[in-house]
Amino acid sequence: MTSQLSVVIPAYNSTESLPELVRQLELVLSPQDEIIIVDDGSKDRTWETICGLSSERLRGIRLGRNYGQHAALLAGIRSACNPVIVTLDDDLQNPPSEIPTLLQYLDSETDLVFGVPLISGHSTFRNLTSRVAKHLLASSLSVDHLPQSSSFRAFRASLRNAFDDRLGPNISIDALLSWSTTRIRSVEVRHEPRLTGASNYTTRKLLRYLADVATGYSTLPLRLATGLGMLTLTFSLGVLIYVVGRPAISGESVPGFPFLASTIAIFSGTQLLVLGILGQYIGRMHFRVMNKPTYTIAESTSRLAE
Repeated sequence: MTSQLSVVIPAYNSTESLPELVRQLELVLSPQDEIIIVDDGSKDRTWETICGLSSERLRGIRLGRNYGQHAALLAGIRSACNPVIVTLDDDLQNPPSEIPTLLQYLDSETDLVFGVPLISGHSTFRNLTSRVAKHLLASSLSVDHLPQSSSFRAFRASLRNAFDDRLGPNISIDALLSWSTTRIRSVEVRHEPRLTGASNYTTRKLLRYLADVATGYSTLPLRLATGLGMLTLTFSLGVLIYVVGRPAISGESVPGFPFLASTIAIFSGTQLLVLGILGQYIGRMHFRVMNKPTYTIAESTSRLAE
């Protein structure tokens, strides 16, 4: 590998997997490369494990509480010192031996490479949910390559210059990187089964992450709300024509309560849905005005890069 690397790993309750992960990284990385492990408010002895593994090339960062995978990644990315950054999870499903595969495609025509698993180790339902979420995310951000995104990435450190300011809570690293470049590609890599434990990234969290990204980095929900409003308006005009036209044609009036109750239910549901979408945007603006931090660093095993 020609470029110096900073490998960033978000860790949450990963006491058992970190020693083996670091051992495998040591076999792949060169002496000038660095490893940054960010403890995202773990409840076990993850931070003690990181401190025990720390060395001249391995730095640990402990966040003040659990902020989420992407906030932990951002903390590590901002403290990286080398020109190329690699991110991977702490569960060894993306083996470190595949890092050279990503770097092989990080050339003059590409700024960001995703490692997409040949065969995913997740359940069929999780894979389907993840695939749908990524397609919706790509549509909301207008980035064609995001359907092939993953947490296993290699990119140029200069991309972080586009998101150097305070960003507020509920961020997406993929969305932030898409601000900096469209020179993105994906390559197939091995995907191993988890050695220990179960994934902390549940389907519920995946859907919540999708909603946060859709309202935080896109106006797609607002466009959908506008379309829903137009559809409801068209329906109401049809109802009006029916109510006025039926007595004129057949001489019979429209039955009262069932028809009226159904119409009110449709309109009320549409209004509540649109208000909910607007509320999501207002809530995000509220947190921005509060200047709520994306993360806070409680301590580190060495002085962080400025």
